[in-house]
Order: sequence, then structure tokens, then C-alpha cells
Amino acid sequence: MKIFLNTSVALFMIALAVRSALAEESWNQFRGSRGDGHSESPSLPLEWSEQKNIRWKTPISGKAWSSPVVHGGMIWLSNATEDGKKLSAVCIDAVSGKVKHDITIFEIAEPAFCHAYNSYASPTPVIEDDKVWMHFGSAGTACLDSKTGSTLWKRQDLKCDHHRGPGSSPILFEQFFIVNFDGFDLQYVIALDKNTGATAWKTDRSINYGTNDGDAKKAYCTPTIFEHDGRTQLVSPAAVGTVAYDPRSGKELWKVEHGGYNAAARPIYSHGLVIIDVEGGQRMVAVKPDGSGDVTKTHIVWAFGKSTPTRPSQSVVGDHLYMVNDTGIMTCLHIVTGEPTWVERKSGRHSASLVEAGGRLYAFDEDGKCLIVEASPNEFRLIAENQLESGCMSSPAVIENDLIVRTKTHLYRIGE
Repeated sequence: MKIFLNTSVALFMIALAVRSALAEESWNQFRGSRGDGHSESPSLPLEWSEQKNIRWKTPISGKAWSSPVVHGGMIWLSNATEDGKKLSAVCIDAVSGKVKHDITIFEIAEPAFCHAYNSYASPTPVIEDDKVWMHFGSAGTACLDSKTGSTLWKRQDLKCDHHRGPGSSPILFEQFFIVNFDGFDLQYVIALDKNTGATAWKTDRSINYGTNDGDAKKAYCTPTIFEHDGRTQLVSPAAVGTVAYDPRSGKELWKVEHGGYNAAARPIYSHGLVIIDVEGGQRMVAVKPDGSGDVTKTHIVWAFGKSTPTRPSQSVVGDHLYMVNDTGIMTCLHIVTGEPTWVERKSGRHSASLVEAGGRLYAFDEDGKCLIVEASPNEFRLIAENQLESGCMSSPAVIENDLIVRTKTHLYRIGE
């Protein structure tokens, strides 16, 4: 009996510690706190349907492909009417699924053109402590009090012709709010003071695009910040090339030319390499981030050009990179060599990025199906397939052991 009680107490304390750690996990930006789609949750759900393991389901009006962010028991979404004339922020209670705030931030009399495949609210918000930042590309950027929903600052003077709508999500670093603008007419990276909205630095792209066609200069990527050999870097993919900047000053550190355009998948730093995806060109390259200046001829470790994604960002588990491309082909590569270990052709169109937890990969498609795949480097292992009524253009978030999934029509909290 004594052993049983001690074991029970130990298990109870472990459970409390795990739950406490999960409660502290904040999915505060596109692809989570680490920016790579990884969650510490040990037991995300494996099975669901419209009738099973749905904690709540909340209708979301409008048309917006931004991903949910989670912090302090609240879920924030950016939203837009289909015509782009009203841009808003929605806050939802994570426990009940009830809408707490629905705030119109900008009203646009004459919205710029947006392709039907995109939306006027595709950039994902970013949240920290008591503030949440909403970004709608050149249409406007705002900082809100996340408790009251009141507006702290706004800007609508950041110019860019997105040509087919915005896509790059902002990130936070120290006192900076940083975002890419890679449009038809202008291409630059800008950092604002996150508390006031004032411009801290702005750096124009130094890339030779080799054309006057602005359509070939567009990109939709979210930058990634990491430290390599003591140097903090902001790696920011664009069309034709990728540039690394000092995130505190905007000074260019290095750049690599890989060709292509319409970059949307977020770069990943792992095993001392930066993995970059683009549409066209070399498609996927692994770059050593320890150079200076133009490192195209010296620092590309490997390139891979088959069935790579342009929209869904990839995940790294152990020594392997896992990805699903826009048409549903899944691939596993050895991250150090770039050699594929398996390729599996599945159906469905994918825009949502992978979520990884406990060695399992979650791939949501545009028709409501989710493939759950074991992160096995030796062979493709399908664990489960689940179906919702509507599909995902945005990437899921995680809270505790549950998935927060935004479809084209609803927001779900899915948990066993």
C-alpha cells in the first residue's frame, strides 16, 4: 500500500508538472513560440470528426487565412470581409469558444486587388504579454491591448503593392516588430518599435532580380531569427534570393541567390543550417549561415528540387526534415545531406504548415482532411486520417494537449 501511494503521488506530481509546462507554452506567432511548428504536447488528439473530440466549434465570418495565436487563455485571429473593406481582430475565450472581442481596426474605402486564392487577412498576428499586433500588409498595422481590445497605435503609411494580396507575418525580437514587404513595386524589411509603432530601421532589398517584372519580385515569407556562432541573424527569404540581417540594426550580413519567387514557407534553422524554400529556381537549399556578403558560391551545402512546398512550412525531427508540398506529396530528407529517405504521394491541396508534437506530424489540407504521420526517417507511416466539414488555408495552433484549427468557416478546439 505504501509503495502504491508513493507511486501515485509521484505520477500525480509528474502530471501536474507536465500540465504546468503545457500551460506556459504560448503559441504566440506563426508556427508557435519557436517558429518551427513544434509543440511540447505529449498527446495531441489522434482521432476526431464533427461529432467526436470537438471541445467547441465557433463560426468565424469573413474570409481570412491568418493562423490563430494563443496566449493567456485567449485566442486571437485577424479577420477581413471578403471584399477587404473591413479589417478586424477577433478574440475568443480558449475554454468556452465564445467571442470576447470583435474589433474593426481599419475600414478601407478602395482595397487593393487580392487574388481569390489569397485573403485580405492572411498575415498571422503576434502576441506578447498584454499586447497583440495585427498586420494586414500595406493596408495597415496596429497594436492592441490584449486585455481590453483598445488600440494602442496604428500605421497605414508602409507602402507596398502586394499585387495579389499580403502574406508575410510579423515577428517580435526584443523591442522590435519586424515584417517583410516584398511587393510588385517595393521590396524591403522594416522594424518598428513594438510599443510605439515608430520606425526603428528600414532596409531595402539588395537583390538583383534580373527583371523589371514586379510579379517576379513578390514573396510572402515570414522571417526567422536565430543565433549561430554567437551572431544573431534575421533570415528573410525574398524572390530570387535570401538575405540575413542584423535584427537590431537592419545591416545586411550575408545573402544567397537561389532563384525563384513567391516564397511563403518559413525558413528553419537546424543542425547549423538554414533551410529555405521558394517556388522555382533551386526550390530548396540548405545554407551555412556563417558567411559574409554574397555566399552563393561558397555556402550552399545542398539543394533539393523535387516536390518541395511553396506554402506549407516544413518540420525537423531528429536528423530529418519532413515536408508536404502544395499538392500533397510528403517527403523525408536527411537534413545534413539533403538525401531523401522516402517520398509518399498523397492527394489533396495543402497550404497549412506542418505541426509536430511527440514525433507525430499533422498535415491539414484545403478540403478538411488531416493526415497524422509518424516522424519515421525510414518509411512513411500513416497513423490516422480525420475529416472536418471545411478545409484549412491557415496553420493550426496548439494549447495544452489540444489543437486550435481554423477552417474556412469555423474555429475549432479539438481534444480527446
